[in-house]
Amino acid sequence: METMEDRKSIARYLLARGDEVMEDVVGPLVRAPLARAILDIPFPDDLRPTARPIDPVPDQNDPLPTAKVLVITWTVDEQEALADVLTPGFRRSAWYRYARGYEDRYAPMIRNGAPSKFARRLGSYFPTQIGETSVLCFKSELHLNQDGIRTGDGTATLPVKDLFVQIVEEVHPEVVLTVGTAGSVHEDVGLGDVVVTRGAKFRLSDEFRNEPFNGRVYTSDWKIPDRFFDAAEDLMNRFSSELEEPPFGPPTTKYEFPGDLINTPPASPGIKLDGRDMAAFHPILTTDFFEYGTSTNHLEEQGCGVEMGDAALGLACEDLDEPPRWAVIRNMSDPQINGQLPTSGFRLNQQTVWAVAYYEAYGYYTSVAGALATWAVIAGLNG
Repeated sequence: METMEDRKSIARYLLARGDEVMEDVVGPLVRAPLARAILDIPFPDDLRPTARPIDPVPDQNDPLPTAKVLVITWTVDEQEALADVLTPGFRRSAWYRYARGYEDRYAPMIRNGAPSKFARRLGSYFPTQIGETSVLCFKSELHLNQDGIRTGDGTATLPVKDLFVQIVEEVHPEVVLTVGTAGSVHEDVGLGDVVVTRGAKFRLSDEFRNEPFNGRVYTSDWKIPDRFFDAAEDLMNRFSSELEEPPFGPPTTKYEFPGDLINTPPASPGIKLDGRDMAAFHPILTTDFFEYGTSTNHLEEQGCGVEMGDAALGLACEDLDEPPRWAVIRNMSDPQINGQLPTSGFRLNQQTVWAVAYYEAYGYYTSVAGALATWAVIAGLNG
């Protein structure tokens, strides 16, 4: 039977999946730009993302450069997609390492075995430009689910909150966007769809369950520009074939199965904006274990998706004298899962098997959709 520790282990695996420890130890393998953009996305010429390498290469202990928009992402799939879309020509291995204050300030708050303990850094970053808007893309090595050292019954350290405060104070952004994958909680918000919201809510059940911020909702009251959302959806649908789900059937031929395999409808990813396509400030749900939406757990009543980190930004903004405007941009790396599938009484939790399998199969290209939605928000800040 699946336990909370099993779910936490799954979450930690997915957050760190694809992160090569040797690359983390020896540093980036390439620094030269690639010959062309891998995805060949036909952006409008005046709004084409243009990477801005730093010369000389910054030391990992240097403060971050300033930018109008700070974009923060979390996993390897998410970083790969963000790099291919927003820093074309500079893959994630070319992003600059950031370890400012890691050893003295952060390491004592991070459990042994967390990814940052291997990488010995806080993250990596790369500047880019979209129109007249300067952007700093940042991949965090700290995670709510990965790092905490228990300090009591249902309480733990939360170094990622301190990281949010630190990088916002260095970058001085007007807008912060947290970008990444999520589990869908709505049947009609499918694989590759993207939710954009100005709300985030803690939904914590394990090491943070007794923290005073558990259950709190944070909001950022500003108008998100959506005038480039249609253009972004057109670009997203160039990759719809990468989001096609295979026909489904029983796992072995011993089951009675009357007829052909079941086909799923073609993918057509789109953007769902709070206040336009859902209730205003309908929050993303931030959990401290691997949770996903199902057809029976009704998480859609509480939020617009499930992930593991965004509400920490809202919490961090309480420590800032002049907090930036912020929003959450989350792509659906797994659809709402069938709540009728068995979860207990067997060694195989079929719901979890599907949720994990979807992320592993589609995490990168759903993240491309999320990166294109991020481009649309930033493009709308121009002018």
